[in-house]
This record gives sequence, C-alpha cells and structure tokens, in this order.
Amino acid sequence: MPRLFPTPCPALMRRLRRGLAVAAGGVLMACSPGPADGQADRTEAARPDTRGLDAAMVERALVEARGLDRLHAVIIARDGEVLVEERLRGPGLDTPVNIKSASKSVLSALTGIAIERGVLEGVDQPVAPVLAADLPASPDPRLSDLTVGHLLSMRAGLGRTSGDQYGRWVTSPNWVRHALARPFEDEPGGRMIYSTGTSHLMSAVLTRASGRSTHALAVDWLGEPLGVRIPPWPRDPQGVYFGGNDMLMSPRDLLRFGELYRLDGVIDGRRILPEGWVEESWRSRGVSPWSGNGYGYGWFTRRSGGRDVHFAWGYGGQMLFIVPGLDLTVVMISDPNPHPRAESHLPALHALMDRDIIPAAVRGA
Repeated sequence: MPRLFPTPCPALMRRLRRGLAVAAGGVLMACSPGPADGQADRTEAARPDTRGLDAAMVERALVEARGLDRLHAVIIARDGEVLVEERLRGPGLDTPVNIKSASKSVLSALTGIAIERGVLEGVDQPVAPVLAADLPASPDPRLSDLTVGHLLSMRAGLGRTSGDQYGRWVTSPNWVRHALARPFEDEPGGRMIYSTGTSHLMSAVLTRASGRSTHALAVDWLGEPLGVRIPPWPRDPQGVYFGGNDMLMSPRDLLRFGELYRLDGVIDGRRILPEGWVEESWRSRGVSPWSGNGYGYGWFTRRSGGRDVHFAWGYGGQMLFIVPGLDLTVVMISDPNPHPRAESHLPALHALMDRDIIPAAVRGA
C-alpha cells in the first residue's frame, strides 16, 4: 500500500541531531536503502534499481529552493513514500491553496470518470447539444464539430480567453456564452490554443450532463475516495464552477492526487480512474507555442534526463510533477498572486527538477 506520510528512520534522526534536516518547518527524509554504486553505470534513461533520494543532492535542492522567494512549499515522494516535506513560507501543508490552472488536470480526471460512469459518451462526443442554451444566435457551423476531447486538449480552435482576453471574459455576464462566441482561429482538432475558457466549457458540459455541480462531482468522485479535501471554489454568474482555474487543494492533497496518476488510476487497491485514462491523458495531442512542451488531456509533458516528466501547471508556479520511470511525485506550491516575475519563476522550478531532484532519484539513497 502506498505510504503518503513520512516514517522515522535512523538516518533522519542522525540528521535531526546534527540540525541539518529541519528548516522553515520542513523535514528531509532520505533513508531508504539503495544499491551499490555500480548502478551508476546504467544508461540515464534506464529505470534505476534504487530507492530513496541522494541526501546531498536533495540538500542542495532545498538550499536552492529556500532562495526562491516565491516558492512556498516542496513535497517529494518516491514509490508512495514521502521523503521531503518543506514548508518554506506561506500556508501550512494541510491548508487548501489556489492551484490555479493545475485545476485543469483535476477537471480531466473528472471527465474520465464521467465517461466511465456513462454521464458522457466519450471523448468524441459533440458538446454543442449539451451547451445548446448558450450557443450564439447564428452559431459558426464548426461549433457542431467540437468534442469533449477537443476541450480537454485545448484544440477547440476557438479564440483565447486567456492572456489579454482574460479580463474581458471573466467580467462578461455569461462565461460559457462568451467562450462559445469567440471567433475560430483554427479548425476543431487543429493546433493547441491555450484558453481557460475552453476548459470552462468542459466544466459546463460536466454540470449539465450530470445535473450536478462540478464541485459536487469533485468531492464525490475524487475527494471522498482519495481522502482529500476539495473546498468550493469560484463560480461563473450562472453558477458553473470555474473550469480550469482557482480550485483549492492543500499541498499534501495535491500529492495524493498525483499519486493516483502515478499508480495508473488505482490507489489503496481501488480503481478510481478508468483503465487507460492516465495513458490517454499523458499522450500529447498538441504542442505549447510558448514552451514547446506536449499537451494531452489537461497535462503537459517534457523530457528530462531521457525520461518523461508529466506535469500539471498553474499560474505562478503551482506544480505537480510525475516521473513514472522513477516512481517520483513532486509538488511545488508558489505564491499565486500576480507578479511581474511570476512566469520567470517557472524555469527555476524546472531547474530544481532537472539538476537536483531527478538526479537525486537516479542515484538513490
């Protein structure tokens, strides 16, 4: 059974006595036994036969993390065991925080469950009939081609409601109608156009197809079976919960959600996500025009050290990383408030993964 809470070990106690493992309320744990150094001559992309994390590399990562003034918390788990919990500043690790657009990954999970339960027909289901009440008076005929899969993969073709269009969209009297009325910039199923309005349409589809709020579905389908808390988050003027932004989860609960994906939708012996949904969600269908990273159903993918790193990404640095080849799940929570340097903070978080955390897992304890 995956262990999602740290357990004492002799190595930790020695570090505590030396005063090296506690800083800013965080605890470092890297005591799992590892193999001999001969493992180091394996190719970088091979799955290392190691456990735990290299303590020196993790300590270096935490020194760097403490120097990032926007970073609030870091949690690292390997094979379900929490090895690092560091609260640098900000709310506690059990306090729900705004995970921003990492919410899109949670919305994708709800969609997969909705398909499994028959609430939705599948990723190829057209969404116009479900959203008929909010279609424009003279709808573009391409709206009839929009599918669930297009919404999840940001390939609706509709003009963005993010970026410089965001304020106009969220101050409109009807968010769903506004998003559906955006002019097409590409054909449905074409290039990736990142737009939170597109994911909000998915929340509206879930709400209208199920007859229940997206929050109620999240609590019932994810919160209760995972044992995590998902408080209510903002809604649009018609009462549809914001699809793809402003969801609230604690850092520890976000880690638990990440473990669900690392374990292919099964946790504590119970299947929560439909079989194959994780693989489909991680399969890139579009490419971000800014980062060049692939995008699947609510998840980005990049390569690091010859390995796939799948991640949920929220504004300002709300990150959930999963490296299946290393049994690694990492949560990083940052200041979510608007800031001129907010997005320049993101490369520093990826660098922590690339330079320190992933190599620490490759080397092991």
